Amino acid sequence: MPPFLSTPRLRLRPFTEADLDRLVALDNDPGVMRYLNGGKPVPRTAIRDRTLPRVLHDYPCLAGRGDRGYWAAEERETGAFVGWFEFRPLAEDSCAEVELGYRLHRSAWGRGYATEGARALLRKGFTELGVQRVTADTMKVNTPSRNVMEKAGLTCRRTFFQSWPEAIEGSEHGEVEYALTREEWLQAEQRRP
Repeated sequence: MPPFLSTPRLRLRPFTEADLDRLVALDNDPGVMRYLNGGKPVPRTAIRDRTLPRVLHDYPCLAGRGDRGYWAAEERETGAFVGWFEFRPLAEDSCAEVELGYRLHRSAWGRGYATEGARALLRKGFTELGVQRVTADTMKVNTPSRNVMEKAGLTCRRTFFQSWPEAIEGSEHGEVEYALTREEWLQAEQRRP
């Protein structure tokens, strides 16, 4: 299957049903899930019945331009699965606003993969997909993810509080929303040497 996007070190490709075991392994790492559910394991059936259909979903506004909103990330050199990236339209029929997200194996942390993938998705979104605004959310205490968002060019727009089915450590500090508009991205690109 051809990649949706390649960077110097990563290849982002569409998910397939054969990725189930990769998703199960990723979502059952307590460190990976720390800021999502407190580090609890996710049952295989939940990943099969909820996660897999979500990552396989095609968006009409992306038809012919990648179709999906989630991408399996592999190292270009080895082909190893390192996690996934989300660049999902918030509306089925419009790519004007998308949500950026990422979930990587711990072995990929601290290597710049999240920033590399996020920057490449922003470039593709703003230059090829008609994206006008990108948002990203995380827990306020999730400093590593916030650092990636900032390195990619997004800025913190607000702190908000939501109801958690089960509160996890740090949820009392709230969530943060980051965003970047196409206009802001273009201005930043013009300032680059």
